[in-house]
Formats: sequence, C-alpha cells, structure tokens
Amino acid sequence: MMSNAAVATTEDLFLGGRLVIEQPARGFRAGLDAVLLAAAVGYGNDSALRVLDVGAGVGTAGLCVATRLPSADVSLVEVAPPLARLARANVQRNGLTARVSVVEADIAEHASVLEAHGLLPAAFDVVIANPPYLTEGRHRLPEDATAAAAFGMAEGGLEPWLRFMARMCRGGGGMALIHRADALGAVIAATGERFGDLRILPVHPRAGEPAHRIVVLGRKGSRAPLVLLPALVLHGPGNDFLPEVKAILRDGAPLAAVGARY
Repeated sequence: MMSNAAVATTEDLFLGGRLVIEQPARGFRAGLDAVLLAAAVGYGNDSALRVLDVGAGVGTAGLCVATRLPSADVSLVEVAPPLARLARANVQRNGLTARVSVVEADIAEHASVLEAHGLLPAAFDVVIANPPYLTEGRHRLPEDATAAAAFGMAEGGLEPWLRFMARMCRGGGGMALIHRADALGAVIAATGERFGDLRILPVHPRAGEPAHRIVVLGRKGSRAPLVLLPALVLHGPGNDFLPEVKAILRDGAPLAAVGARY
C-alpha cells in the first residue's frame, strides 16, 4: 500500500495476527528483535506498568507490550516525523489509543523541552529500546536520512540513550534493550552506574552458532552483579523456530529465561 507522503508501506502481522503494523516497505523494518524486546517486559506481572519505548520507530515493540499486557500504559518516543506518523496510525489501527501515546521528540533535547512533551523524569516503571545497530564511520548507512538514523548512530551514541533511559526510569525500575552481540562491551560501558543487576541473554540463530543478538536487562540504582543467562536458541533443524520461540512470536509469551523481572 502507499501512504504517508507516498512512502511505500506494508501491513505486517505480529503476535499471531493480534497486532497489525504498517511500516516502510524498504529500509529498517521491525520484526523478531522488536517482539523479543517486548517479551522481556511483564513476566508474571499484571500490574499497571508505565512503559516507555525509546526510539520507537513505527511503534512495534511498545505496541507488542501493550497487546501482551492489558494493564500497561505505553509511551512511544520517536524523532523522525514519518515514523512518528506511522506509529500514531498503528496505535489507532490496533485500538490502543486509550493506553498508548506517541511523543515526537529528540531524546537529546534539553530536559525542559522533553518535559514540555510530557517526558517527565522518573515517570516510567520500565524503559525499553531497540537502538540503531550500526556505527557511523564503520558501517555503510542508507542515503535516506530517516533510514540512516534508524540504522546507525554516532560513535559513543549508546551513552546518551542510556542516560535518557535512566532519567526517565523511576528508582528501582527496569531497563531492557536489544542489540548486536558484538556490542555487548559498549552496552555495558554505556549503562555505567545508572543500572545494575544486569542480566544478559545471548540469542543464537541455532545451537552451536555464535550469538548474534543480546537482550540486556537492568535495574535502576541496583548494585547487584551482572548475570549471564542461559542462551535463547531461535531455530531447530531447518529454519523452523523452536517451540519456546514460536510461543513468544505467535502467542505473546514472555521471555522465560529472564525470569520474573518487570
């Protein structure tokens, strides 16, 4: 289909068809990573969590959270106007306007500007992010500015993301993000002393293959040590997802490996 200033888009089904996401047909497209990130939120938790999805794009991860957790209130913050427009449309399309809002803002803005957008310090129980995976100067990025921003960030760019996430998260609240496995060192460095009790979940395409993703969870203000969790393997023989992963992708099951976190 065509929409949003003639940008070609597709409508894709998530969580077994419970969630319909319109997103650009080309460039960065949300998929497995967004669903895994959302599955890290709300294990065994039916309370009214306030969740912030940072750099939300078209809103896939945050909308997966809202679909999985009927008591959650979710805010999506996105700087790119074309993606923010799609996120708003996706909120409406899925009937989630009562519990999901979209904030079009740059997380690098001064605190007073962010507060004017309703992004108040320590206002959220859980803050999640699927930050750009590529580093400017090391990887080739798309020529389109919106696509380039979705794919890449400046050297050291994770630090301001984690700083913003910590400012938005209440004391004792949780953080979850997904990234490339080879970015583990940068992720740990960027958390600094903002989040402790780090839980690292390696995600492997198949048994015996190196991890290609990590899901990282932390708790604001905690001094508990880092824990490396048992790995999540996606595929069995062939390309079929393993049953645990199918349950996450189709049924909205939680990431059992992270335990009862937030």
